[in-house]
Amino acid sequence: MPVTEGLNLAMMLTESGIIDNAVNELMMRPQLIMAAESNPGIKAAMKSQIMKWRGQVHQRITKVSVEERFHQEIELYQTASKWDAEYFTEHVKDVVKKLEGHSAFYFKAKTLLEREYQKHNPMFQSYFCNQWYQHLTQALTEAQLAELEQYKEQLLADLYQRIETMRHMEEVTGEGDEKKAGRLWDMAKAKLTKTDVSTLKAMAAFLKKNSGLREIAEKLGRMASEVDDPNKERVRSEDLKMVEERSDSVTDDIVGIHESDDLSKLLPNEAMFLAYPELEVVFYKHLVDKRLMNYRVQGAQRKLRRVKAYKRQTKQVEQEKGPFIVCIDASGSMNGFPEQCAKALAYGLMQIALAEDRDCYVIMFSTQQITYELTRQDGLSEVLNFLSYSFHGGTDLGPVLDQSIELMLSEKYQNADLIVLSDFIAPSQPEAMMKRIQKLKDNRNRFHAVNFSKYGNPELMTIFDHCWSYHPSKLGRLLKWR
Repeated sequence: MPVTEGLNLAMMLTESGIIDNAVNELMMRPQLIMAAESNPGIKAAMKSQIMKWRGQVHQRITKVSVEERFHQEIELYQTASKWDAEYFTEHVKDVVKKLEGHSAFYFKAKTLLEREYQKHNPMFQSYFCNQWYQHLTQALTEAQLAELEQYKEQLLADLYQRIETMRHMEEVTGEGDEKKAGRLWDMAKAKLTKTDVSTLKAMAAFLKKNSGLREIAEKLGRMASEVDDPNKERVRSEDLKMVEERSDSVTDDIVGIHESDDLSKLLPNEAMFLAYPELEVVFYKHLVDKRLMNYRVQGAQRKLRRVKAYKRQTKQVEQEKGPFIVCIDASGSMNGFPEQCAKALAYGLMQIALAEDRDCYVIMFSTQQITYELTRQDGLSEVLNFLSYSFHGGTDLGPVLDQSIELMLSEKYQNADLIVLSDFIAPSQPEAMMKRIQKLKDNRNRFHAVNFSKYGNPELMTIFDHCWSYHPSKLGRLLKWR
């Protein structure tokens, strides 16, 4: 029998509902129900994981039929069932002999053959092949169920492990929002020891006490949505705007004298013409000619006016936020409080990345570079490895900028935020590096710096769009550690 027909038989069995029954049985486990109801994000992530497992298991157990123990028997069955009755009767002994030691159907086949010699039933071939087919179906089903049970136990062990890890993470990060919980579930495959939980708790507590670090992390999280899109063209637009205009009809100030016919602003000496009948005609002539001396007044008048201007189609466009690339100076000069600050800030950025469905990529640099991807599937292991790293060596900013620029040139890291955490006690960068960075800035990538020293190189700060300084006094540090 061709392998494809063997696969069809196995597919028929898997589509009979045994996998769906296993999925339903999993979903009804009380521990899983409680975990799913605790947070919508966990529920969605758990369901996604189980559905992904369902597809993988479906593919795996269909391959049971093409194993050697089933493939040879199915092929022999297919061949024998196509023989005519006379040929089958002549060669059925050979068929039964081939089953010996390879199939559990051998003993049943031998019994059927002995009965045939006694009765000579003309429907023997049909009955024999039907019994054989039922045996194959049952054998494949049992093999698939055994495989399925193994896979189910593996999945349950993984799910229970994630639930336990999530319980520990709630103590560290709090409840969090739906997206954050869902991504933490994806990262929760790593088993946390008591030491690991203590390390995470200590880092979370340090970040909570140093509110300035939290504010920097939150500001960095908003940067991606606070910039104009350079790809949007400027268009001419009209807006209504309240403007002030100078007007002679507003009596705010007297600014001089002029000739006019406004009797309300008439100078007192002009009225003297009316006191003499012979001069009265002069007054009226000046009035008609608008030659009466009047006070000149002037003031500001407000009115709505349409103002035309060129501006971008949208000031701040809705755009996908890119990853965080956090470059941490691991030199010896960063040892102590700056090291704690740098790790805590990176930990805070990781939490923001989880909540905003972004990636967080950390590069530790001194004389060499070590990279950690904190938000990948085994991200908790990466986080713990990163937090346990000891700072030593010197500061070499050039290679880590080269590596970061290469990352930002790739599609995955478009619109990324690069954050350098350092004391910046290092030489300035060459002009070629500055040009490469400017090119990335023009393409919406942002460069930020957090300086943990008062003695950093000021020229290095000119590379970055935004710079923060964080170096509290020793007294302030003691207060924060209480």
